[in-house]
Amino acid sequence: MTTVDRPATPPVRTHKEGRKWVGQSIRRVEDPKFLRGRGGYIGDMTLPGMLHAAVLRSPHAHAVITGIDVVEALASPGVHTVITGERAAQLCDPLPDFGPDPAKHTWRCLAVDKVRYVGEGVAVVVADSRYLAEDALALIEVEYEPLPAVVDPERALEDGAALVHDDLGSNCAYDRTFDFGDVERDFAEADVIVTDRLRWRRSGGQPLETVGAVADFDHATGELTVHTNSLSFTSYLFMVAGTLKIPANKLDVRPVPAGGSFGSKLFATKPSVIAGMCSREVGRPVQYLEDRVDNISNCDHHGSDRVYDVRLALMRDGTLRGIDIDTVDDYGAYIQFGVGHHGNALAQVVGPYAMTSVRYRVRAAMTNKNQQGAYRGFGSEVNNWMLEQMVDKAARELDLDPVEIRRRNFIREFPHFIPTGNVYDSGDYDAVLDKALELSQYEHWRSEQTKAREQGRCIGIGLITAQERSVFSATEFWFWFDEPGAPVTSMPESVTLKVDATGGITATLYSCAFWGNSPETMVAQLVAEEFDCDPHSVSIVYQGSKNGLPATGPGGSRTTVMLAGAVEGATAKIKAKALRAAAHLMEADPDDLEWVDGGYQVKGVPEQRKTLADIAIMLHLFKHSFPEDMESGLEESKVFDHPYTTMPSADRKDLGVFYPFMGHACHVPVVEVDIETGAVSFLAYAAVHDCGTLVNPRSLAGHIVGGTAQGIGTALYEEFVYDDDGQLLTSSYLDYLIPSAMEVPELKIGHHETPSPYTLHGIKGGGEGGRMMAPAAINVAVNDALAHLGVRVTELPITPDRLRAAIRAAGSARGSG
Repeated sequence: MTTVDRPATPPVRTHKEGRKWVGQSIRRVEDPKFLRGRGGYIGDMTLPGMLHAAVLRSPHAHAVITGIDVVEALASPGVHTVITGERAAQLCDPLPDFGPDPAKHTWRCLAVDKVRYVGEGVAVVVADSRYLAEDALALIEVEYEPLPAVVDPERALEDGAALVHDDLGSNCAYDRTFDFGDVERDFAEADVIVTDRLRWRRSGGQPLETVGAVADFDHATGELTVHTNSLSFTSYLFMVAGTLKIPANKLDVRPVPAGGSFGSKLFATKPSVIAGMCSREVGRPVQYLEDRVDNISNCDHHGSDRVYDVRLALMRDGTLRGIDIDTVDDYGAYIQFGVGHHGNALAQVVGPYAMTSVRYRVRAAMTNKNQQGAYRGFGSEVNNWMLEQMVDKAARELDLDPVEIRRRNFIREFPHFIPTGNVYDSGDYDAVLDKALELSQYEHWRSEQTKAREQGRCIGIGLITAQERSVFSATEFWFWFDEPGAPVTSMPESVTLKVDATGGITATLYSCAFWGNSPETMVAQLVAEEFDCDPHSVSIVYQGSKNGLPATGPGGSRTTVMLAGAVEGATAKIKAKALRAAAHLMEADPDDLEWVDGGYQVKGVPEQRKTLADIAIMLHLFKHSFPEDMESGLEESKVFDHPYTTMPSADRKDLGVFYPFMGHACHVPVVEVDIETGAVSFLAYAAVHDCGTLVNPRSLAGHIVGGTAQGIGTALYEEFVYDDDGQLLTSSYLDYLIPSAMEVPELKIGHHETPSPYTLHGIKGGGEGGRMMAPAAINVAVNDALAHLGVRVTELPITPDRLRAAIRAAGSARGSG
């Protein structure tokens, strides 16, 4: 039996009761500017003298570049320069890469000696307009020597497969197996071992505005300003500066509203580097904005692409013991985040179930496809899908009710350490399940299912119960290695609060420009809660990296928890100074004052008070009314670090606490499958989420609806399809299918709140929930609809052709054709 010494948990917080603004469904404070078309996206930006860049992309999945002729393109009207991959390699170092052995799979903004996927950039043209730049691209002659392409991730790992990177010596960038808990014992003592092979194919976030940047290099000062719709404009500053070979203190990355992301703009470094490189070459501002084909074929952030072989050990009464997971993940041609996607999976690998052991093998395969990156869920949504398919299959093999097998295995005591070492801070899974059963009219639909089958119709109910981890620690990006190159531990978030002379409050953020979420509304509500003001009176501004404080940006549903902590810290400093000022002004002892309704007053004597505005104007305009050591003004900042994280053990038997704020949800879609066409339609859909204390239920409901719509796309429609030669067959929305309002049902949404004991107000993250749950729930629903026909679908997306193939195969097995 493996035993682990675990560090003490943080002190449990006491949460404020009777909140005024946190928990209110107010309208978004961002809406007026965006609904008026005044958001100011990167495509709207124009600087004096600005030029435009366009990138020539490889038509081959794998080929040696034997020559590039740019003479005609350079002579084309309006063209200022043409930069090839070879020239770009002189101007720029490789792009940021957290992968294992990055020197063996070097990632650049333009390919140098060979291309490794269709769409990889080989040259960039800078011209007076995007039209002229595009025209000049057609005049560039590139000679290629095609090489065999490797597309299937498992074949890529076979001996003799064409190498994506010769220096790596194989197409396996990473291969390691972790054991957590006593895996051998759990499988040896199990009554039943359920096995399966599951396939999740890649899709990706589709923002309304693609990734772009406007760069402006000043040769007089050597300073480069980059306006970009990337989300992490502060944290990746030094990495982009390093790529561009300029000092970090001479790069100012300024935020522009992201225009949608869902992870797909988490870093997005290529456009910033291309625009910066071009601006430095031509000495004028340059805009580079991906078109849709650029974004689909060559973005930084395709989603997960996994094959699973799984074994689930359990007892005959349905008690889950352990799980053995062997996964191959297709990372494409480069591996920018390493295998951090699987850190997300390990944070909640056993779901809401009290399993005691986990074996996890991950192999990172390199293929001739676009690289993987972040997409809503960052790999943990795939784990939810895999686990729930296994639990559902186990229930069928043991003839157990799908509700009962889940309820029997729920974790009920918190904090709860799962076998990997991560902690679940709080939860009430029975309550969420009960609410979901009621909201979904579960028994009614079971009855309808029986009636429908008598009529030859196939109705399925897809109940799943799954986790949503939030607020990652940096350790998940390096605990994969015994000797990590950069074992960083800081992923902070910062806020500055300023109270002006009239009492008006401005909050400055250092990441998180609008990406489809509501950061300004959330911060406004938190500030309003602290200062007893109207959230719509709070002004929210963003600061670029030049004068910025440490910040990481959104990712892993961390924003609300982290910004809440930063707001709380800055508020405490302001209130401490305001208390001292108020006490001086009222000639009172600070201990005799209390904060009430937006000001300090003498306890028991409410008519003796100073509002925040009273105090602010005195601190701004009447210096000599205060002690000499009290500075003018009322402005404070807070850099807020992760509230609960611990280090992994040296032997990696325990990965420490790295994703501790654990949300939970139960989704119940009801579908009908047309067995003649393979079409899947929704009859109902209910979702109950527990994200701790809600800041704005209306915004969270929007997250759930949007995430579920994306999950429906993942489950039924969206896929980046590459043929055997590595050609991308879905490079436009003609072929890459996104569900419209016609395919997304109206959702019944319920909330349950189990506050976190370790965060301000008990908040947990909730930004990814819908997509974390929907693919698993829909797959279970389809299988439930077809179970009586012997059909079980094990691959996403469940396209009509795949579904029909499964139905035909089952028919053949039954001897019915």
